[in-house]
Amino acid sequence: MSTEPTPTPPTADQVRRAPKVLLHDHLDGGVRPQTVAELAHEIGHELPVDDDSHLGQWFVEAADSGSLVRYLETFDHTVAVMQTGASLERIARECVEDLAADGVVHAEIRYAPEQHLEGGLTLDEVVAAVHDGFAAGMEQAGGRIVVRQLLTAMRHQARSREIAELAVDWRDRGVAGFDIAGAEDGFPPTRHLDAFEYLQRENAHFTIHAGEAFGLPSIWQAIQWCGADRLGHGVRLIDDITVHDDGTVELGRLAAYVRDMRIPLEMCPWSNIQTGAAASIEEHPIGLLTKLRFRVTVNTDNRLMSGTSMTREMHSLVEAFGYDLRDLQWFTINAMKSAFLPFDERLAIIDDVIKPGYAALVAESESGSTTNQG
Repeated sequence: MSTEPTPTPPTADQVRRAPKVLLHDHLDGGVRPQTVAELAHEIGHELPVDDDSHLGQWFVEAADSGSLVRYLETFDHTVAVMQTGASLERIARECVEDLAADGVVHAEIRYAPEQHLEGGLTLDEVVAAVHDGFAAGMEQAGGRIVVRQLLTAMRHQARSREIAELAVDWRDRGVAGFDIAGAEDGFPPTRHLDAFEYLQRENAHFTIHAGEAFGLPSIWQAIQWCGADRLGHGVRLIDDITVHDDGTVELGRLAAYVRDMRIPLEMCPWSNIQTGAAASIEEHPIGLLTKLRFRVTVNTDNRLMSGTSMTREMHSLVEAFGYDLRDLQWFTINAMKSAFLPFDERLAIIDDVIKPGYAALVAESESGSTTNQG
């Protein structure tokens, strides 16, 4: 008879204290509501609510509304207050502070520099301001977190090559890679082949939003035509997986390729529910994809609009699927393995931070179980 203690689901506090790695988070989707209000008043930008204390609630309700127009309106308000170097630096610094407080030890934060030029900044000045904000936040955190930028091009615009070159120019100064984002339907990633081929020639890293609002063709193009290192969301990969009545599972050729090649999936459960990509956490494809051992990672996407955090995302999975600390460590190591950092730096964070952090929590949990049993 085994004497091994039965793993108990971690509490929300344990999840908060666990080391976490975040690969998919938008800077303009994670601004503090109070910061949006303060900066909006400074520049005379009209907000959708009269009482600043209700602004955070408005963002979540607008994102939950089911109206794409209203959802996109939320970003109009955050981007509007991110048009000066000082505002970008502040928001970047606060982003690091919030993530460090949530137990995140490595994060790659994405944003589109081309959306922050209305106040007269150049692309380089935008990146420099975010760099300075991240640096200040990391210094304040005392080395507990590493944060890098992902520079995003908008897939409905024609500046992807320019942004790709910007990412390469800054890759030794805090920029980890490149991304494209925006509406998938009608704007396939193959429209930006010039940018992706340039990045490949430069040995640069990039991820592509694919398989969120559009189906398998978006994922196939991102991988086979564009050569993406990671898939932003990739939730529609479930369309290439068949679960038979007898419980057996059959993978289509695309899904099998993604799993075989260990292509990371940047999954964002609560965001996917808001956008209709999943009906609930319990029904989210992350459950099956995890069971099938795809390279699944857990992310926040837009912390402001989803009213979320890495703690909320992970603890929701604990409640929905019964995951324990070892499962959360698996997600976290998946993400760290997939980060756009040099191998030795990734390995150091895994060996020196993630594994010891989870080991301490597991020991704490098992000690509590033993005490309770006694």
